[in-house]
Amino acid sequence: MEGALAGVCPDPLIIQTDWHAQAEHGPTYELLGQGYEAANGTVTGRLVASGEVDTGIGLQIVEGGPAIGYQQVSSQMYQERDIFLGYASTDGSVGSSLDQPIVNVMAIMEINPQMIMWNPEHFPGVEHAADLPGDTTLLAFWGAHNLYWLIDEGLFDASQIDQSYDGSVTRWVASDGAIALEAYASTEPYIYEVETPEYGKPVKYELLHDMGFQTYSQNYGVRPDRLVEDRACLELLVPILQQAAIDYVHDGAETNATIVDVNAVYDDGWVYESGLADFANAEMGRLGLIGNGPDGTVGKFDMERVQGIVDIMIPVFANPEINTPILEGITAADIVTNEFLDSSIGFE
Repeated sequence: MEGALAGVCPDPLIIQTDWHAQAEHGPTYELLGQGYEAANGTVTGRLVASGEVDTGIGLQIVEGGPAIGYQQVSSQMYQERDIFLGYASTDGSVGSSLDQPIVNVMAIMEINPQMIMWNPEHFPGVEHAADLPGDTTLLAFWGAHNLYWLIDEGLFDASQIDQSYDGSVTRWVASDGAIALEAYASTEPYIYEVETPEYGKPVKYELLHDMGFQTYSQNYGVRPDRLVEDRACLELLVPILQQAAIDYVHDGAETNATIVDVNAVYDDGWVYESGLADFANAEMGRLGLIGNGPDGTVGKFDMERVQGIVDIMIPVFANPEINTPILEGITAADIVTNEFLDSSIGFE
């Protein structure tokens, strides 16, 4: 394995993430060797396998979100063509399929961590998000594709949805949890119970996955041209990515320390503490957010499940409020492939 990627893969190999450095990106930071340097939203070091084996090339991990002007990662991958892997989702890949197609080569997360949460004291007896009172406000990030699905399925009315969530706890605290919040099961339960003393209580939630929106929300994606031009690299690299996901879930302490350190160096207003990183790492394992796909292979896409999301998203992107043209006749095979995965790599 030592030096295996030298002369085969780009050097450095650039991975574009979708947000600030966080534990949800743990499998990617698991690839980063010691002696890294971080500045201006980019961390640079050696690409290592199994935590210590130098693969012979460098690695750059680039933050998304505000670091790239809140652009979609797919758009960034077409502007900055040196980006090798970009974070992608199957629902997002449907939306970019016509003008900026992305093919997902590995599912980083088996289950989407997005959920809808509520205060069980304010809504006693509610077990499912759909059972919340019909006048309950759902606070969410702007532009989330699943919001249109929630409306189409009759789970929420458009009048209930407030797309002004920015990660701040202010609105929830002010209402004492009298609203619902779309957020992340690996993050917000800890933030509200532990890091927010003015609230400081457990929340209850339901995963969107369990509600029926079964997107693969966090994947490694490439531009289609790389499937041909960089096939030899992908054949060697993807199994390393698979193993990194397993290694991170089994023991993420060192990688979490790197993520916390990188955020401290960036000093860009994003505060990320070790307690949250440790919670997220544990929850991703406990909830199976990072886990095996079909036939026990980590990172493998269930093609029927992907097709289900394609079918859900076709009318969503045709909605006049979105009006995003997509590839005509799109199928699961247009946006995902399992061809580079090693079927022997999975959680036991």
